Amino acid sequence: MNRKVLYGVLVIGVLLIAMPFAIGLPGKSSSGEKMIDAFGPIMDEQNVQTTADYYYDVFVPLGDVVPAMTQENVDRFNGYLAGFGAVGTEAQNLGPAIVQATGMTEEQVGEYLTTQFPAMNQMFQTLPQMQQDFEGLLGLMGANVGIFEQVPAGLDHYQPLVTTMQEQQQNYDDIASLPDFRAFTWFFVIPGVLLVGLAGFGLLTDRKKGVPVPVGASSGPVGGDEPPSGDKMLVDAASSKH
Repeated sequence: MNRKVLYGVLVIGVLLIAMPFAIGLPGKSSSGEKMIDAFGPIMDEQNVQTTADYYYDVFVPLGDVVPAMTQENVDRFNGYLAGFGAVGTEAQNLGPAIVQATGMTEEQVGEYLTTQFPAMNQMFQTLPQMQQDFEGLLGLMGANVGIFEQVPAGLDHYQPLVTTMQEQQQNYDDIASLPDFRAFTWFFVIPGVLLVGLAGFGLLTDRKKGVPVPVGASSGPVGGDEPPSGDKMLVDAASSKH
């Protein structure tokens, strides 16, 4: 084989061996395999659908609650809560006032209110608990006003992520089905080694065929006899006639 061709094959083989290490392919392919493995559960078809359901069926509707979770509304509701306190104070004074105005006993007033105004009487009795519950609710709302203000921006931010997961789920499965990324280095190194070996063998064989004859060595027939020249043959023929 032509030596220039063999040298070309040798260079290609060396490049195939060196290139993966020059670009850091072993480390990068290992990182790629780890990433594929880590995203496997997340990009599972069922999990992608669950993520989309949470986003569109839970978080997007939550955005409709945001207008109610403003500091302005919290302040308004706290005003209502202060009114509950005032009503509670008057409710405590209502029974004695009726007793004084009518001459009825407290027991008679209580029975009268229970009979004639059962709903109002029940509200008066539960008013302290209602006030306590509303205080807890308004405290929770006030503490999370800042968080709810970020909900619209959060929905906008995560929508491309959810959409991309849905659109790329099949592509991810295709990539994950490839051989282990850490084997990609050998896809270059093994052919490179084979090419280097082939070129080296060819060059070595070609060199052996082209070894020069050592000085002083005979290239004529075995025994050291030189083949007769044309002039010598004529002289020998003339001598034989005499």
